[in-house]
Amino acid sequence: MLKTVDTAPPSSARRRLRQRIAKRDAFLLPGAANALTARIVEDLGYEAVYLTGAGFTNMQLGMPDLGLLSVTELAEAAARISDVTTIPLVVDIDTGFGNALNVYRTVHLLERAGAAALQIEDQIFPKKCGHFSGKGVVPLPEMLSKIHAALDARRDDDTVIIARTDARAVEGLDRALERAHAMAEAGADVIFVEAPEGIEEMRAIGQLPAPQLVNVVMGGKTPMLPREELAAMGFSIALYANAALQAMVLAAQEVLGSLRDVGSLAGAENRLASFAERQRIVGKPEFDALEARYKGA
Repeated sequence: MLKTVDTAPPSSARRRLRQRIAKRDAFLLPGAANALTARIVEDLGYEAVYLTGAGFTNMQLGMPDLGLLSVTELAEAAARISDVTTIPLVVDIDTGFGNALNVYRTVHLLERAGAAALQIEDQIFPKKCGHFSGKGVVPLPEMLSKIHAALDARRDDDTVIIARTDARAVEGLDRALERAHAMAEAGADVIFVEAPEGIEEMRAIGQLPAPQLVNVVMGGKTPMLPREELAAMGFSIALYANAALQAMVLAAQEVLGSLRDVGSLAGAENRLASFAERQRIVGKPEFDALEARYKGA
């Protein structure tokens, strides 16, 4: 539905996100794979939401994170989230869906869909989840050209460009740090060194001059540290890209497994949102108010 109250234009959300990043206090950024999850994120009081490429692929396609999305599918999902939330939207655009020219078009599409920030990575295509093995990275000049294209393409100077490198798993930490420095010098607003292994590596990444994002993955390669420790290391953003998705998978398995075994929902009631809560989250009261307004017009 269209946002009916306290609607902020995308430019306002982008400025708010920039200001939040500048505090460098590891603010929590949860991921959402669809508009319903994004509504839950905002309802819980989070300051921004992340459209996760991996989660979108898992939930919408039922497939692994292997570069299977199209840019139009992603833009449609971003627009749906933007339609029902007011907090800044950060969008994972994977490798930019091609070369620098493709990145240019991708930025236009996602800005138009309401994105406040766009994250682009330096993997070869087809890309893989950052915590998978067998990845590869493109030559650094190719990645820098994509960053330049993204910066040139944005129509709002407040749109945040997040540059991610997966070189840690391919070439080691030192080369990943070299890439991170080069990406910052190219003009990226935030740097994301994916999948550091160990606290000392995280400390080294957190000392880079540009604002930093750390991706905290349950079952991944990076230590799961409290927000306070991540902030002390220097990180601006603590990303939990697929925590909600993993929770939903487990909840569905438990409730549907119980239904299969018991033959009813008896005993599983406390695992389900109430009917009223479900309708509140999806905005039915607002729809009811609109319906009453139009009936009286």
